[in-house]
Amino acid sequence: MHALLDDYLDVLHFERGLSEQTRAHYQRDIAWLIQQHGPELAAITTQHLRRSISQLHSQGMHGRSIARMLSSGRGFFRYLVLQHGFAANPVLGLRAPKAAKPLPHALSIEQTNKLVELEGDSALIRRDRAMLELLYSSGLRLSELVGLNLDRLDLQEGMVTVIGKGNKTRIVPLGSKAVAAMQDWLAVRPQWLNKQPQQVAVFISQHGRRLNGRTVQLRLRDWAIKQGLHSHVHPHMLRHSFASHVLQSSGDLRAVQEMLGHANISTTQVYTHLDFQHLSQVYDAAHPRARKK
Repeated sequence: MHALLDDYLDVLHFERGLSEQTRAHYQRDIAWLIQQHGPELAAITTQHLRRSISQLHSQGMHGRSIARMLSSGRGFFRYLVLQHGFAANPVLGLRAPKAAKPLPHALSIEQTNKLVELEGDSALIRRDRAMLELLYSSGLRLSELVGLNLDRLDLQEGMVTVIGKGNKTRIVPLGSKAVAAMQDWLAVRPQWLNKQPQQVAVFISQHGRRLNGRTVQLRLRDWAIKQGLHSHVHPHMLRHSFASHVLQSSGDLRAVQEMLGHANISTTQVYTHLDFQHLSQVYDAAHPRARKK
């Protein structure tokens, strides 16, 4: 088994240029998948592997880890069939148990308001306030925020044109607070354009360069701490908060899907679980037969 596995990994290394770390991951996954069935690879059946999967799942292994292991094993046995005359690939048709999708972490409305309502009039605070308001008001991804150019803003109509995943373009509304924050920032933005007067990025550094995603993450983390929230707030959390709060208020899943730019509504449906959590809390607090004595 070990000799065949080493040969297979050598082939992968030649074809894909595997790093040592990736090679070690493949080796570990494949060995773990088949080690319970002895050294005779040809004797391993789909039933054997199905029992292994069930055992790993019952021991608490995550579905994604099992799926990765099966993918590694599927490639290994395909190699054995093609290059070493094995009769069949026992991993074909096997699927990992579905992993429960973790609910996205969203801030409450009160927490979000506390985060985005920054006090101060410096250019830096005006820029950061505009970024936070825009992330929350329109549900932008971090990449969409830092990639936003001036010609994509229509503050008079309260709209922003976003280029999202797959270069797909969508138009999303801007709330009145976001429009005010953007106008406030754009009024002082020219102060930072001495070195790059032709810069078209909406959000720039004090040297006139387009902001990168890491800078936005760090600025948001720092503001969360200063505003009395925890240090684990990240830009995508404002996108989650936007989606869950709009859904709580409107119940319009299709509209939220369009504003988020999700290709599949099943991606948006995760926010219905957040909405249900909110409704459950309201129910527990308000219903006379639900309140605890």
